[in-house]
Amino acid sequence: MSRDKLIIFGVVLLGLLGVLVYRQAKTDAAIGSPMASSTEYPSINAPDDVDKLDITNGEKGEVVLERVADPNGTATDAGPSTKWVMTKPISAEASQTVVKDLLANLKDLKVESKIDLKVDDDLKKEKQLDAAHGLHLVAWKGGVKQADETFGKSGLVGTLVMVEDKPGSVWAAKTYSSYLYAKDVKDFREKSIFKFDDAKVTAIETTNSHGVLTFKRDGDKWVGTQGKKAIEHFDPEKIKSMLSAFKALNADDFGDGKPLADTGLDKPEAQVTFQLKDDPNAPYTLFVGGVASGTNRYAKRPDRDVVYQLTSYVQEWVTSDATKFEAAADAGAGAPASPKAKVGKPDTGKK
Repeated sequence: MSRDKLIIFGVVLLGLLGVLVYRQAKTDAAIGSPMASSTEYPSINAPDDVDKLDITNGEKGEVVLERVADPNGTATDAGPSTKWVMTKPISAEASQTVVKDLLANLKDLKVESKIDLKVDDDLKKEKQLDAAHGLHLVAWKGGVKQADETFGKSGLVGTLVMVEDKPGSVWAAKTYSSYLYAKDVKDFREKSIFKFDDAKVTAIETTNSHGVLTFKRDGDKWVGTQGKKAIEHFDPEKIKSMLSAFKALNADDFGDGKPLADTGLDKPEAQVTFQLKDDPNAPYTLFVGGVASGTNRYAKRPDRDVVYQLTSYVQEWVTSDATKFEAAADAGAGAPASPKAKVGKPDTGKK
């Protein structure tokens, strides 16, 4: 590269760096500047043994999580087994992993500095510390409040936070992980539908308007049949893909408050059953109903009341015909494509 080109490149690079510095400076200016002060910083953390969390995330609304006794758990030296549930906006099982991660962050929360800002309604709105935009967190233990704070904008100085007992001050915290708190309601819930060892699966059966498809493991190989006839151009790799989708199956969303008739699950349009060896929870069966939102479909386990939503990728393994399990290069070769029947009530072959 010539000397002139190097000079031009250097000028352009300096210009880009200048723009980045300018943008960061504007972001920080919009948030505020730390104050050099000997003021005692407030505590914004809470112990990880709190038993109630109330999270109101602006227009997303309020979520209440509570620790309750777990009748199916095993007691330890620390006491009886407990679990977290959602009590608002609906009653549902909470994701224990999500709450555990949130509590770990809550325990480590701390103020890093005080911000030089005059607090009024306009300031709260601008810094997203008002009720419409801020994230209001209240933690309780035994009916006693352990933390009460509202988090707003984030920048280089940290995340702005206001504390209930110091209403005239704004602080900055660098330990706040917003993604743990600012979730949609569905993302605080337990989404797990199935969890099994795919190596133990011995047979799979799907039933829908196209008929009954059966897949059986024969040693290290899979065999696929429709009725009593072998599936032409059957590709065992498709079964591996199907098992990958179902072995740790999570819901994409839920179908709360809908009668089964409105979800198509009063008379399921399709179903799948996985048989497993040496698994006390087997078989694993899932009913698939009508269209939910977009390309999602409603689904439920026969042993649970919860109505889930499945993505198109998952539900198509249950609602499709035999061509779904054929080798892509051979599917339909030498013969006209079979018409796609509309998914309807499972045809079991029984009259």
